[in-house]
Amino acid sequence: MTVISGSPGWYLRRLSRMGPREVGGRVGDAVRRRRWRSSTPNCPRVTGTRFTAVLPAGTLAAIPPDAAKRLVAEADRLMYGHAEYFGVVRDDLADPDWCSDPKTGRRAPAGYAFDVPYRSEDTVGDIKQIWELSRHQYLTVLAAAYAVTGDERYAERVAEHLRSWWAANPPLRGVHWTSGIELGIRLLSWVWIRRLLDGWPGAAGLFEGNPVAVNQIWHHQRWLAAFPSRGSSANNHVIAETAGQFAAACAFGWFPCSARWRFGALRSLERHLRANTFASGLNRELATEYHGLVLELGLAAVAEADAAGVPVPESIRLVLLRMTDALAAVVDCRLRPPRQGDADDGHGLVVDGTGTDRWGSLLATGDAVFGRLAWWPEVTGTDVRTPLLAALIRPYPKNGTARSVARPAGRPAHFTDAGMTILRGPGEIWCRCDGGPHGFLSIAAHAHADALSVEVRHDGVDVLADPGTFCYHGQPEWRQYFRSTLGHNTLQLDGGDQSVSGGPFLWTRQARSRVLVADTSGGQVARWCAEHDGYQPSVHRRQVELTAASQELRVVDEVRGPRRAVHLAFHLGPTIDADLVGNRAVLTWTRDGEDRSAVLDLPGQLGWRAHRGESDPPLGWYSPGFGRKEPATTLVGTGFADGAQGFTTVLRFRG
Repeated sequence: MTVISGSPGWYLRRLSRMGPREVGGRVGDAVRRRRWRSSTPNCPRVTGTRFTAVLPAGTLAAIPPDAAKRLVAEADRLMYGHAEYFGVVRDDLADPDWCSDPKTGRRAPAGYAFDVPYRSEDTVGDIKQIWELSRHQYLTVLAAAYAVTGDERYAERVAEHLRSWWAANPPLRGVHWTSGIELGIRLLSWVWIRRLLDGWPGAAGLFEGNPVAVNQIWHHQRWLAAFPSRGSSANNHVIAETAGQFAAACAFGWFPCSARWRFGALRSLERHLRANTFASGLNRELATEYHGLVLELGLAAVAEADAAGVPVPESIRLVLLRMTDALAAVVDCRLRPPRQGDADDGHGLVVDGTGTDRWGSLLATGDAVFGRLAWWPEVTGTDVRTPLLAALIRPYPKNGTARSVARPAGRPAHFTDAGMTILRGPGEIWCRCDGGPHGFLSIAAHAHADALSVEVRHDGVDVLADPGTFCYHGQPEWRQYFRSTLGHNTLQLDGGDQSVSGGPFLWTRQARSRVLVADTSGGQVARWCAEHDGYQPSVHRRQVELTAASQELRVVDEVRGPRRAVHLAFHLGPTIDADLVGNRAVLTWTRDGEDRSAVLDLPGQLGWRAHRGESDPPLGWYSPGFGRKEPATTLVGTGFADGAQGFTTVLRFRG
């Protein structure tokens, strides 16, 4: 079933997931939007403003030469107008059209912001393509290149593009004034652009001495104060909104409302960081890329607070500490975290060139700010962002913490609250088992129907892969596939999903999972077992065992309940070749010039077929990043479950 976001049925389903307080808040928002249509106030006049949130002396000298080299190479590509966003190569960035979608050729309509139907690709185009450029994170890269090299060409291009954007997007006009997360991230970018351009003679005239810039900064903060993400939508969006507003209220604290905005944003940030994060440190959306986004935003906000001398509640630093330790715990040997839930390539602060590892960068920053623990994986790569943030953030007590909060003495493998378990074995075998909640808040916007799925890697190579996300809007059949149960390494009954979708970011019924066994104590056999109730009255139970001596992973699926049709899927990584004969698949791949192999023995009670790159319906795909997909082999077994016996799958790695 194709569900159209924005249709009358969708609005009814969306309303059903809201509580009375949220409904009341949204009614107030609607009234405010109508009032704002006829009355756009003037920004208060400010005089004698100065920008004081500069980098400490010597910061730029701490940037590693190879990271600076990558940064400058990226900046030069941008200067020539070249970039790639979500699989679309662009060569128009020397003089961009801020409202044009290069993928569809459509242009978002002008007019009052809240009248723009940004969810309609037929009208607007691909909204992600339009919004991404206007986050101005490519301008933070150019500004960083100026700071590192002193070459004024980069600064002048930044100034040219900011003036162009401000002229084309006056307050409350057009598609760039419709979403709070966009305004919040854009404000954070402007703070860093001003900071990185501080040595350029034109910096003050571009920002604090420019009435147009001051007006934009004020209206962005007024918007964010008026229309926060509420209730069932208070996920990573609200973190971006509050982090951006707080950063601007600290660094651009020029207005009568700045102190109030700063206080309100900090209070909201503290509340929502805690609400968005499990006690274990994993993000409650159970979508790994949003863990990275929230951590980046939180670190950037703390950097602004410390630069401005604004006290930050200790709970904020503690959440960020736990998030960093959790990230260090779940990555594989190549510092790749799980591919769980939605991923849209969103970043909080970008000052690095292509080739810089995002997760290594976050762990390097965690080391600089919190101190690494003995069990953390080694980070050998370098980045620009870490020395910049570390220069601003007050170091956390390294051995022991304020309030004597204990950090994990060993590498955690089971996260009870998040239902995530990592099994590890020789040959750098890494296996993620999912027995956690479906998602976060009543709509679980970024969840997938992936209960009891597994994800297996060998030396950092996806063997049994999570296929990813690919898209959000505009292609409902692909959005549905990449979120589906069949689109994950788990078991589907009667051709339906474990959880019921009501729209591209809405689930109306959510499967409930519980972990029964999680034995990661370090013995020869690591064990995990969990079940979920998404196919009532049946219950799907899965057991996973990883035997170190034989490098063998055994997966047993059991369906308790009436006779049901079964589809059991195993998605192979894009570099894996499979030779399927009967119910045995020989898997081969190459890693660092060395041939590797494994044997996958599949349940004999099912009939097995290999699928690759099929589109009607979609099956056999892997999405390496948002907007990109490539063919990959998916093995699907079909048959019936009648409760008489389990389905056993055995994966054996060779050598």
